[in-house]
Amino acid sequence: MKELTIAADRCEESRIFFGRGVSSRIERADFVITDSNVNRIYGDRIAQWNAPVFVMEAGEEHKNEKTLFSALEAMKDAGLMRGDTVLAFGGGVVGDLGGLASALYMRGTNFVSVPTTLLAQVDASVGGKTAIDFRGVKNLVGVFRQPSRVYVDCSYLSTLPDREIRCGLGEIVKHAALDGALFDRLVNNKARLFDLRFLEDTVFGNIEYKASVVRRDAFEAGARVCLNLGHTTAHVYELATNLSHGECVLVGIIAEAEIAARYCETDGAYLEALKALARLALGKTPKLPAAETVAPLARLDKKNSEKDTVALTVPVKRGEYKILQLPYEAYEKELKLTGEIL
Repeated sequence: MKELTIAADRCEESRIFFGRGVSSRIERADFVITDSNVNRIYGDRIAQWNAPVFVMEAGEEHKNEKTLFSALEAMKDAGLMRGDTVLAFGGGVVGDLGGLASALYMRGTNFVSVPTTLLAQVDASVGGKTAIDFRGVKNLVGVFRQPSRVYVDCSYLSTLPDREIRCGLGEIVKHAALDGALFDRLVNNKARLFDLRFLEDTVFGNIEYKASVVRRDAFEAGARVCLNLGHTTAHVYELATNLSHGECVLVGIIAEAEIAARYCETDGAYLEALKALARLALGKTPKLPAAETVAPLARLDKKNSEKDTVALTVPVKRGEYKILQLPYEAYEKELKLTGEIL
């Protein structure tokens, strides 16, 4: 078992435990939040916690205020108290909604996360971002709330379909765009991107990288903005298509690398290698909606700081990124080229 701790200023300490079977160390859960897919596969394991269970419908489309308030109602009906532990057992959607419900109930209960998808293990469960989508805007309503403990158990990866692995690769490639060592590891093992043993050996390095960023900037006031690389474009396609978050991140990385090449001083060979990794992870080229239908979604992105501009975190060189403020009209024009460059 490996372990690390995130202790940031004005932030709850979060301990992360990593290893096969590590979730069996969980001693207490007073309330479990999961989804219909995870409950179907791991219902027996959930029952071992002997706690009330709230099962939400699986899928990003259910990460909304209706599901949130249903969870809060179930917590109230279960008689939860402030000192009780809410355990989120599932992927990123479950972690996001479960963490927010835990933060809101009685102004905060103890929160424990057991991520079961590759994406949640390398990204969503680390860093304390919780949220729901609201009125067509992704993650518009949320709070920063670090889980007290995160149990990253790679044995859950064996039940994931290929598409879920691809989804997790979106965040892994993003981290590689920000960290030179992770980039080299992926480039040198590009034939093994879907090899579960390779991925297990890669997960902890991704967690270490993200934890290092969160320690410096727990509330996204500065350095943590790097973790938005590729995400502005990812979010507009995620809201307008049935692609997964990770698939959209891969599209976003490719698109924003192209934008970076046109607006910034970049290392061309590095960007080509990064785009090749993203394309390999993405697999079949998705059909994307017209730019003029999705570009307006970027106007409400919470990363924007100026009217009629779109904020992008773009890759420029190995381990380096840049914040680019692009006029809205220019961004819409760039999106029109995305389908061509994929």
